[in-house]
Amino acid sequence: MTKDLSTFARERGIKYFMISFTDLFGGQRAKLVPTQAIADMQEDGAGFAGFATWLDLSPAHPDMFAIPDPSSVIQLPWKPEVAWVAADCIMEGTPVEQAPRNVLKAQIAKAAELGLNVKTGVEAEFFLITTDGSEISDPADTAEKPCYDQQAVMRRYDVIAEICDYMLELGWGAYQNDHEDANGQFEMNWEFDDALKTADKHSFFKFMVKSIAEKHGLRATFMPKPFPGLTGNGCHCHVSVWDTDGANAFADDDMPFGLSAKGKTFLGGIMKHASAMAVITNPTVNSYKRINAPRTMSGATWAPNTVTWTGNNRTHMVRVPGPGRFELRLPDGATNPYLLQAVIIAAGLDGMATNADPGPHYDIDMYQEGHSIKDAPRLPLNLLDALREMGSNEELQQAMGKEFSSAYLKLKQTEWNSYVSHFSRWERENTLDI
Repeated sequence: MTKDLSTFARERGIKYFMISFTDLFGGQRAKLVPTQAIADMQEDGAGFAGFATWLDLSPAHPDMFAIPDPSSVIQLPWKPEVAWVAADCIMEGTPVEQAPRNVLKAQIAKAAELGLNVKTGVEAEFFLITTDGSEISDPADTAEKPCYDQQAVMRRYDVIAEICDYMLELGWGAYQNDHEDANGQFEMNWEFDDALKTADKHSFFKFMVKSIAEKHGLRATFMPKPFPGLTGNGCHCHVSVWDTDGANAFADDDMPFGLSAKGKTFLGGIMKHASAMAVITNPTVNSYKRINAPRTMSGATWAPNTVTWTGNNRTHMVRVPGPGRFELRLPDGATNPYLLQAVIIAAGLDGMATNADPGPHYDIDMYQEGHSIKDAPRLPLNLLDALREMGSNEELQQAMGKEFSSAYLKLKQTEWNSYVSHFSRWERENTLDI
């Protein structure tokens, strides 16, 4: 049943709602609305000037309204008088096709037409750093192999436990937290869910982690590669697809890796479009310092740079750890929570429609023996390469929606142009005396 947000507020003692939407660059935009006004907002939406955010709109466009989706509402555990609610963007009564949550809902509808429901889980890694962003927040966190470091995770117990307590309170099924492979880096896991619910939770999780870090006098970053020499922030995504009877549509114990023929074509779509998907799964200039990083202090980057798949082996772009599911290890911490899910579904459905073959699987250690594979595509070396891959991939653009694709590529090209026009310290140090 659709929640009445006014009733929800009255029952929970909520004074304000944050009506939130996510723009094309993953920026979270919100208006703080008093409970007395939420009934009108639930019907008509909160008004925004779309041009003032990262959407491909001009100041001449009409007002954009964000209609709150009451099924997504979350009372802030650390500030219970406020509730957050994800919203869908409309303009003149029509959905804004480039708005990320609308892009994802369109892909979910396409899957539903085939009798399929995509379920996903994400592993959103982050660093806890100093407020000025210059270094990790724990000066004692210096181990060469810090992954799962017991002392280091307990030194940040107050932050990690508070966030985990809130996830448990919200019913997310939080089940483990650990210090990750880089000094100052952490990962927190909760149960998988329908793709839209996962995207909403992922969006809220980033907001919550940053908020709790600030409460403790720290800063949290999901930046893909905030420190040279350390493992970057990944956002691995686990994918399974279910039919209308609630059965895993991609599970087949008689097939290699327990992946059905239909599931293999979905995976084939991921492999087919991986290089173009990268502009969404790895959307910033900094992203490619993670994908194409040299060996880190711990001994591995844990990031792919080649389009390959395997069984239970973490050195490849796609890992199939068990029947009926796979893990895409390409995305990083900068990925847009909604566009990540949307592009996985779009590529996978295209793979099913075209009977795409994922190609051979490899069992080798890609970090040690990757050079022995000669015919696997390399992932883009930088954001411009990724833009060109997406720009030349008409199938994926069509699958994601032409309005979205045009807007996204335009704004990301502008971002790249801004980057290359920036004068860096490196240039002065290396070319001043030439």
